[in-house]
Amino acid sequence: MRAPPVFTHRRFLSCYFHQRSAIRAITSRTNTRYISTDTKRNNSSLAIETPPNSEVTKAALLHSRHKNLPAFKLQKLERLHNDLSNHDPPPVPSLPTTSSLVARLFSRAPAQPTSLSPDQLPQGLYLYGDVGTGKTMLMDLFYNNLHPHIKRKRRVHFHAFMIDVHKRIHATKLKLGSRGGDPIEPVARDLANEAYVLCFDEFQVTDIADAMILRQLFERLLNYGVVCVITSNRHPDELYKNGIQRSSFIPCIELLKERFEVTDLDSGTDYRRLPRTLSHVYYDPLTPENRAEVDKIFKAFTSDPSDPLIHNRTLETWGRKLVVPESTTNVAKFSFHELCGKPRSAADYLEITKTFGTIFVVEVPKMGLGEKDMARRFITFVDACYESKTKIFVSSEVPIYKIFADDAKEDKAMSDQMRAVMDDLGLDGSVIGSSGMFSGEEEIFAFARCCSRLVQMGSKEWAETSGLH
Repeated sequence: MRAPPVFTHRRFLSCYFHQRSAIRAITSRTNTRYISTDTKRNNSSLAIETPPNSEVTKAALLHSRHKNLPAFKLQKLERLHNDLSNHDPPPVPSLPTTSSLVARLFSRAPAQPTSLSPDQLPQGLYLYGDVGTGKTMLMDLFYNNLHPHIKRKRRVHFHAFMIDVHKRIHATKLKLGSRGGDPIEPVARDLANEAYVLCFDEFQVTDIADAMILRQLFERLLNYGVVCVITSNRHPDELYKNGIQRSSFIPCIELLKERFEVTDLDSGTDYRRLPRTLSHVYYDPLTPENRAEVDKIFKAFTSDPSDPLIHNRTLETWGRKLVVPESTTNVAKFSFHELCGKPRSAADYLEITKTFGTIFVVEVPKMGLGEKDMARRFITFVDACYESKTKIFVSSEVPIYKIFADDAKEDKAMSDQMRAVMDDLGLDGSVIGSSGMFSGEEEIFAFARCCSRLVQMGSKEWAETSGLH
């Protein structure tokens, strides 16, 4: 099997300038048209560039960026920033060296401290609000401007964090073997040793496995002195709503409310309805002309002779092989069937978007109830692209915003729940359409959020700032 080429610094610069030339060529052909979109969300892909020594957590500077956000809310970030600057993290207790239960019970050695009281640690922050309220932007500014002495820190999308946690728990169970024992305890110790400042973006709980793990994991992380900043679309009381055995997750909710300063970031101004120039990255319908145009752009992005196009490159995730039909070191191309028509997990899409800064997806069909699984995978893929600031080009049977929409001839009325969610996200129902494919609060929200993100990822600003892995 041919090994993928080494991604050297020189090759990165070469790829970078080839891609910038292609971007300029594409955006120069862009028609000036506008659509209601999510411009209020200024996440890590559009984060404000600031001098490394500037203290952007100062309320005055942040308030100048978000004039409709009350200053007292921004001061909470400044408070935590200052607390951490003066905070000396406690050492994480080491694992007991004796595995025998009897030896541990009768040992004369003093017991190691296993928890810290809340008044010994800076209070964490839980920032919640609708999509587009600037949660991620504020968290990124906070994280990027932590005091230089804070080396043990980590900023991660919560979905990727839970995948990492599951991998660690699995490996720990294998180590424990037939002896058994609590696998979460050593995982929490390792995480606390690696970072005592953790920033989670888009915290959400959707399945019982995560719910049961989080209840114990957060308790241990906080006991070991880890300070967290969390962003979410939901108040803690709304997490895992209607989930299986939710009563077992209630202690985790109470812990969040007790140990974190819960702050609502909704400002009342809907920036998503401001116009934004679209870049030509979506092509429909699937005509020979549109197919030829997408192929032309793909060739422009892969024209660097020092970074040749490779067919059937393989990536590995969770011990499985994932084949990429066509790719260079930073650009990949998939058909929709290759990307979403096969069993894929969130881990697969995270690995793809981590590896490639620009992804082409061709031949995207209009999806109905018969393609619900593929639709869910495509939504997961879009979420991964959005979080990793990936540039995408798509050719589709219908306008990309309507690939999930019901047929017009069916004339189905939009449900009140769908209408409410789309209104919250600033989406125009006449543009996006409604979908009877999705039911339940979480599915409807995921559908509407995907449409909102596709709109933003089609903007000129996104095309010019994304894809630089």
